Amino acid sequence: MRIIQSILFSFILIVGISCTRSSNQITTIKFWAMGNEGEMVMQMIPEFEKKNPNIRVVAQQIPWTAAHEKMLTAFAGGSLPDVFQMGNTWIPEFTVLNSLEPLEPFVKTSSTVQLSDYFEGVLKTNIIDSVLYGIPWYVDTRVVYYRKDILREAGFKEPPKTWNEVINVCDMIQRQAKEKGITRYPFFLPTGEWVPVIALGMQTGGHFLKDNMTRGNFSGPEFRKAYELLGRFYEKKYSPSGMQLITNLYNSFSDGLITMYITGPWNIGEFSRRISPELQKEWMTAPLPSMDSTYPGNSLPLGTSLVISRTSRNKEAAWKFIEFLSSREQTISFYKITGNLPPRKSAWTDSSLANNKYIQAFHTQLERVEPLPQVAEWEQIVIRLQIYVEYIATQTMTVDEALKKFDEEVDQMLEKRRWLVEQQKDN
Repeated sequence: MRIIQSILFSFILIVGISCTRSSNQITTIKFWAMGNEGEMVMQMIPEFEKKNPNIRVVAQQIPWTAAHEKMLTAFAGGSLPDVFQMGNTWIPEFTVLNSLEPLEPFVKTSSTVQLSDYFEGVLKTNIIDSVLYGIPWYVDTRVVYYRKDILREAGFKEPPKTWNEVINVCDMIQRQAKEKGITRYPFFLPTGEWVPVIALGMQTGGHFLKDNMTRGNFSGPEFRKAYELLGRFYEKKYSPSGMQLITNLYNSFSDGLITMYITGPWNIGEFSRRISPELQKEWMTAPLPSMDSTYPGNSLPLGTSLVISRTSRNKEAAWKFIEFLSSREQTISFYKITGNLPPRKSAWTDSSLANNKYIQAFHTQLERVEPLPQVAEWEQIVIRLQIYVEYIATQTMTVDEALKKFDEEVDQMLEKRRWLVEQQKDN
């Protein structure tokens, strides 16, 4: 009898230990984050692990310059992390690779992620063929930074609201500069940046591609209008035709060499630190001008999102981490430690954003953003576009020559997409 009792006790003890181990089992998820965000997010992980003691997050910081290639290599090797940060313009490419997990089933049961609370244009960048693949982590768009005192001197109390007004402002600023015997570039449009010309193209129609997005349409009437307007800025010397004259943006802005410049939210901090102290009250931000009376004009929904690898074995735990980072409270905290703008509208009522006068233009602009063409080759296309901005700025090519040549290159980039579309038609 004692032997039976001893065996029974041992069995109960083993089962009890086994159950305890099972209930305390730790799920480890791998998380990749890029650049500065990869460093700053480390501060937030301990709170998540405290709230979720059965989940451990192993985070890796990856430089932006290496991120795209590293993700493609990881995909090819079947070693993508469970959850990772992804630039919004990369999402179409990775959905083509079938590497991202659809998130709609997770959102439907979530009390934290409320899609109606996100800026609509930004959320659209995460939806491919009606399927949600990412949750915006932070948002980015472009607005105009300008010198209030130089505009006042030219007779303008407010920043221009249309591109026709911009031309008038630039004319007056240049005329006054000539009278003083000084050089001024009223509206700086760097030839090494594709964002301004694409923003102009969005405002003139946004039809960058045609034939089911399998061919370039940059020589079409919509983009041609934007490209001709861009060329006018260089022809009239409203903007320098090369970067060599602007060796330091912040010094040039302080010195009055440039008056207006399209850029992103990170420069709020930079301008606050690097613009001369006596001019700190003389700079401000404004939404982009428009082609018509509808103000502001459209801008681009940039930024990054959080995605889950389709091959992850820990999708539930990965989603819990996305929920944590996506909560209103955490997006505000992330803004405070990084300066990255929250994607949730409700976060903008927090005093840290509501009382920041430089931030308000971004909030207004985020209500007027439209997604870029959702093709895997888009990043490659716009990087190449920068060369053609240089061509028009230096008058190396005419408008007709540049846009015709660029469309030919875009057609080559989209050759595989055309083949895939044709195969779908045949099937």
